[in-house]
Amino acid sequence: MDAIDLARNRLVFALDIDDPDAALACARQLAGTLKWVKVATRLYTRAGAKLVRELQDLGYSVFLDLKFHDIPDQVEGACRAAAQLGVGLLTVHASGGRAMLEAAARGAAEGSTGRGDDVTRVLAVTVLTSLDQSDLTEIGYGRALDDQVGALARLAREAGCDGVVASPKELPLLRDALRSPFGILTPGIRPVGAAVGDQKRVTTPGDAVRGGADWLVVGRPIRNAEDRVAAAEAILDEMAAAL
Repeated sequence: MDAIDLARNRLVFALDIDDPDAALACARQLAGTLKWVKVATRLYTRAGAKLVRELQDLGYSVFLDLKFHDIPDQVEGACRAAAQLGVGLLTVHASGGRAMLEAAARGAAEGSTGRGDDVTRVLAVTVLTSLDQSDLTEIGYGRALDDQVGALARLAREAGCDGVVASPKELPLLRDALRSPFGILTPGIRPVGAAVGDQKRVTTPGDAVRGGADWLVVGRPIRNAEDRVAAAEAILDEMAAAL
């Protein structure tokens, strides 16, 4: 497998488009260039499982980013259903606690029965990349941001999750402490010169790869580009050079 293929296995395109038809058209445009696509709450609420199946029919692996956070029984059932849908990755909030995280891992494992190695992996969200230290203080978290991320990541691993979602700024902290195969997915990826938007803790694709990220989520720099395929290929090239 060459460096571009390795990069393609790690780049996740955030399909954050409200209209399901437009989202599917965008996915068709990028089919063959990208492997992974992320479906989050704004699109899933409109289009549901039908869109996930349509994306799978286009050859995509789907990252279902619904960030479940509820009592353990509800989260276990939701993760089981997502795994039965055949998604490759799904998210829960690590702040839901140990029992909820264990239930999520159990539900995903049960829902993946019969799929061989093609199982649904549960990623626990540590601290959203839209938050910084002042936000954590305002909502009542007493720990420093890095300490909060580290503590929640360790809890997720102990509870049986397959990885975490964390800012690329926390990659040095996490990669040193949590070795592969425990995965790290990083949103907040912006190529040089791209607008930061509502993200507060961001980095470039190359730096994220060098920092040990297993998956990189990129949305607006591809989605809003005049030539989406060229934009995606440029990011893949930057990632491949860093591998």
